[in-house]
Amino acid sequence: MQRPVPLRPARLARLVPSLAAVVVVLSTVAAAAPASAESDSRVRTTDQLVDVGPEPDGTAVRLDTRLYLPGGDDPKPAVLLAHGFGGSKESVDREARDYAADGHVVLAFTARGFGRSGGRIHLNSPDHEIADGAALLDLLATRPEVRQDGAGDPRVAVAGGSYGGAFALMLAGDDPRVDATVAAITWNDLSESLFPQAAAGSTEPGPYKQLWGARFFSSALGGLDGGASGLAGASRSQPSVSTAAPSPSPPSPAAPSAPAQGTDGPTAPSQLLCGRFDLTLCRQLQSAAETGRPSAELTATLRRNSPRSTIGRVTAPTLLVQGESDTLFGLDQADANAAGLAQAGTRHAVRWTDGGHDGASSNPGLDEEAARTWIRTYLEGTRTTPLPVPAFTFSLPVPRRSDTAPVATLDRYPGLRSAPTGVTLRRPAEPGVLLTPPGGQPSSMTSLPGAGAFELPTYRLAALPGMSAAFESVPLSRNLTVVGAPTLRLGVTSTGSEATLFVSLWRVEGSEAVQPRALTAPVRVATTPGRPTDVTVELPASVWSMAAGSRWRVLVTSTDSSFTVPREARADRVELTDASLSVPTAEGTLLPATTERDTESLALAGGIAALLAAITVSALLRRRRRLREVVRDDWADVPLVVENLTKTYADGHKAVDDVSWRAEKGQVVGLLGPNGAGKTTSMRMMLGLITPDSGSVHVLGRPVHPGSDVLGRVGALVEGPGFLPHLTGRQNLEAYWAATGRPAEEAEMADALSVAALGGALDRPVRTYSHGMKQRLGIAQAMLGKPEVLFLDEPTNGLDPPQIAAMRPILRSYAESGRTVVVSSHLLAEVEMTCTHVVVMHAGRVVTTGPVADLLSSDDTTVFELASVASLAPARAALAGADGIRSIEVIDDPSKPMLTVVAERPREEVVRDLVASGAEVVGVGSRRHLEEVFLGVIAASQVRPDDEETSETSVVERLRQVRAR
Repeated sequence: MQRPVPLRPARLARLVPSLAAVVVVLSTVAAAAPASAESDSRVRTTDQLVDVGPEPDGTAVRLDTRLYLPGGDDPKPAVLLAHGFGGSKESVDREARDYAADGHVVLAFTARGFGRSGGRIHLNSPDHEIADGAALLDLLATRPEVRQDGAGDPRVAVAGGSYGGAFALMLAGDDPRVDATVAAITWNDLSESLFPQAAAGSTEPGPYKQLWGARFFSSALGGLDGGASGLAGASRSQPSVSTAAPSPSPPSPAAPSAPAQGTDGPTAPSQLLCGRFDLTLCRQLQSAAETGRPSAELTATLRRNSPRSTIGRVTAPTLLVQGESDTLFGLDQADANAAGLAQAGTRHAVRWTDGGHDGASSNPGLDEEAARTWIRTYLEGTRTTPLPVPAFTFSLPVPRRSDTAPVATLDRYPGLRSAPTGVTLRRPAEPGVLLTPPGGQPSSMTSLPGAGAFELPTYRLAALPGMSAAFESVPLSRNLTVVGAPTLRLGVTSTGSEATLFVSLWRVEGSEAVQPRALTAPVRVATTPGRPTDVTVELPASVWSMAAGSRWRVLVTSTDSSFTVPREARADRVELTDASLSVPTAEGTLLPATTERDTESLALAGGIAALLAAITVSALLRRRRRLREVVRDDWADVPLVVENLTKTYADGHKAVDDVSWRAEKGQVVGLLGPNGAGKTTSMRMMLGLITPDSGSVHVLGRPVHPGSDVLGRVGALVEGPGFLPHLTGRQNLEAYWAATGRPAEEAEMADALSVAALGGALDRPVRTYSHGMKQRLGIAQAMLGKPEVLFLDEPTNGLDPPQIAAMRPILRSYAESGRTVVVSSHLLAEVEMTCTHVVVMHAGRVVTTGPVADLLSSDDTTVFELASVASLAPARAALAGADGIRSIEVIDDPSKPMLTVVAERPREEVVRDLVASGAEVVGVGSRRHLEEVFLGVIAASQVRPDDEETSETSVVERLRQVRAR
């Protein structure tokens, strides 16, 4: 079984990050509580609008800024603080106050296109957002509170996370006035981040990260703070300041900026679709999202709007902080930035935290302190000052019974592929064959953006049958600390000219597998149909603790819900070309254990404690209710007992009203009734799918309720079968049984396949099946494992007459083996030939039960078929006054008028009397059919005790109504 995730405060804090905080890293590493009263009293703030460069169409743009001034009169170094995508200056307010409390002047701002700032989003264009940063440095150069290194050169550090982190790196590369930089969970090449490619050496873009792309667009719809009004610039109530002519006192209010790219009004369709994105960039992104591929123009734009274009010009000492659980910007992006800094000879350090865009770090205090120490050191010292933090810091996985990740350090950054060690993988007997279904659906779920910090039980959602292949390792002979990007070599043979695959790493625990890091490597490789292609796959970089004796599994899937996948049907054969997983290893120096304690976690823990208390109370109430459903040992040998079952829906309709009956071993029970009688509702309660208002259901003496263990001894086909259309019939049955978690040998698959009687069609995709073939496969699925009680709802629906006839002996022999079958059907003749017992329902109540033979018993019954409806009345009148006649039933069906006579006299006398009366008798029978019994009891159940039956037509009319249903 999957090991549950412990509900500890630090982990819970990472489970529920807000979408806004996800992209604002440096504002999440700091605690969210307000600054202390002491620090607040020493920090003064001023909000200003700052004029920056216009939009391409000439529209003026102002940025919404806030200046934080610490106490004291002497000039101080400054920090320019940038927020993440979708954020604003408010997102970094706590962080700004902490830097101000350290003695720095802090300038926080809302980036172009967000919140109350004007303009549009260009994704850190050097011509717009980065140029805005230079204008903000110009502003700091004019402030008397800021220490200056020279004319127009403030002593300043730039810090930011995600969108703000790329801004910090690009501004440092574009403007030599920057003296220190902290960039967290950001990118090196935005085109590689949004279209990742894990095939080593390939220059082709990979598939599009569609879920993250959707989040970007939702964050840009009107801005997070300003709404639609944000397009028009900032509020009139804020003072505006020009970077060319600063004013120590607030100037007069200025008019808001006009909408950027003003050819579209605020409600134009292009703006509704693009939000506050630059329209040209937006359309390029939308086209890439639709096709899954970027255009050459978009690729060039994304690369230009990335640190990749300027990292070689950065001279300011730089701290790179990147998340080990990050499905947006992986460690490979920080590695590329570190390589660029190293090539330029720039002093830098790399820190891997166990957080990222998918969840906050478990050591936020350590991460925050490292950033503040870095900025404090290089703002007070010089660019040649020795590193104030280790060159490389990384976080190990959070141990059991712990809230925080152990932190280790190395005196140099090793990169992603140092000290490789081979982990032997077993070669499967046959290569894995992966199908890509038409339209790319259903889609595997191998990564969950926003929940990557957790070991979630998603393997069955990732390893969809027929769409995945797995390669498992031998048990490890020693402990390994994997630090970097594992690699393996695969051979791919495809039916298409291109194969798209997704590769992930899982730890095997018993019969289950968990994903310690919810990361996926997308691979897009050109292939020649029918010919193998070798590819080296670089798995996402992270940190894993591989214990001695553990087993690991590489999973390859043909689809992934986080990415745009090909919609064309395809089959790929995947095999190992080298039976080894190469893993980079490192052994760092562990730092002393730390205990994180902050008010946010405590508040969250309190909320979770209250939630757990509510869950506990609810569970206790459910447990008390279940305890009241006493196990009936006296019914241990009775397959099914239904007692006083009642169900009323919210609209007041009582679908089931005090229903009671039982089924014994060896019986085939027919559950009959007109539409709306309550048959399906009753069956759903018997299967624990819905909860009755009152009453109980016991299977073999055990109470049935949702999740009841005894349901493992029950099989069912209710309201039609459901299958994965791209899988074959055989694969669907195998996948269904695998989902039960029971051993394969218990399925008795051969017997079930013989019931399906599909022959060679078993190995064809289910989408090619007729309705009748799907129905037979559904019956076979219900009979897997030979359950002791089998429920079948309309089992003959869609079957042709020979198939219906073939099903009768199967159900009878199944019951005769000591099991029980319950069949709900409208085909009364079929029930009569198949079932041993019947339960007839009408208007939610049971109106009759019993063995079919008893209900159809006809020793005292004679059925007359007459020539015409007109002869019914005189024939009935002739017998009505005769001795020994107990009852006469008339069915005035024009196609077959009938008279059923129940008498205490010999049948030959009744026949003689009726013929002597002159009735036009065309047929005489000695046996009633189930249809007659059914119609009779239904009609009788509709007669209220106070009804006056003064006409023969009253019952006949009711029978006609029942027939019409």
